[in-house]
Amino acid sequence: MDTISWNDFTKVELRVGRIIAAEVFAEARNPSYKLQVDFGPELGVRKSSAQITALYTPAQLLGRLVVAVVNFPPKQIGPIMSECLVTGFHNADGQVTLCMPEHDVPLGTRLL
Repeated sequence: MDTISWNDFTKVELRVGRIIAAEVFAEARNPSYKLQVDFGPELGVRKSSAQITALYTPAQLLGRLVVAVVNFPPKQIGPIMSECLVTGFHNADGQVTLCMPEHDVPLGTRLL
């Protein structure tokens, strides 16, 4: 494993957002959802694509807090422009489980 400096880590903007919309991303190559995530007044709502269909339905995602990288450059994924990267971990079966705060925190709060 490569080590990084504290300055490297502080360059990554990991922020808390709330999923306000989730729908099947029919055009995606791999089963995915199109998400809209609200990061509060400073950052606003951002779009993302997430391959999390194995463990979540769109209805289960609404209102959930998630941790996302918000300072990657936008990336074209099929017909949508992804504006953040929602984070998660692969379980033993290779399915993605979201990285979520256990308790409410203000939208846009940065992980440090």
